[in-house]
Amino acid sequence: MVRYAIILALVMLLYWLTLSFYFEPLIVGFGIASVLFAVGLCYRMRILDSETVPYMHTMTTIGYFGWLFLEVVKANFAVVKAVLRPDMEISPTLLTVPTPQKTDIGKTMFANSITLTPGTVSMDIDDDGILVHALLAEMADPDDFVEMGQRAGFSVSEVSS
Repeated sequence: MVRYAIILALVMLLYWLTLSFYFEPLIVGFGIASVLFAVGLCYRMRILDSETVPYMHTMTTIGYFGWLFLEVVKANFAVVKAVLRPDMEISPTLLTVPTPQKTDIGKTMFANSITLTPGTVSMDIDDDGILVHALLAEMADPDDFVEMGQRAGFSVSEVSS
């Protein structure tokens, strides 16, 4: 937990210095006091864990968003192609996608990724999975969500307190 406190304090201090860009001793002292107070509150509330301080996975997160962007582009083409057809053969489908994530932030990231992808919307989330509405039947294959689920679950595989 001490490791998370130090990382959080450093990130908050860097963020504060970037936004304020003041280096007068009194102002910097107030900034340090504010950061220590906030980290102390997090420590007292026992929320210093990999969910609160996810900065150790920054490069993986950037890679995931790059992959997700490509998936969004591909889904855009599929939806535009289906909607612009003269017969407009859409086939709305509901399915439950299992969630491999164990943490709330992992499940939320997975559900948000599904909703960001055109043609699919996360409607409900529970312990069994995510209820997804798909515009086209070919978008409703649960196997297609497996890779997204695995990639979205990287951020916090285990919460340690």
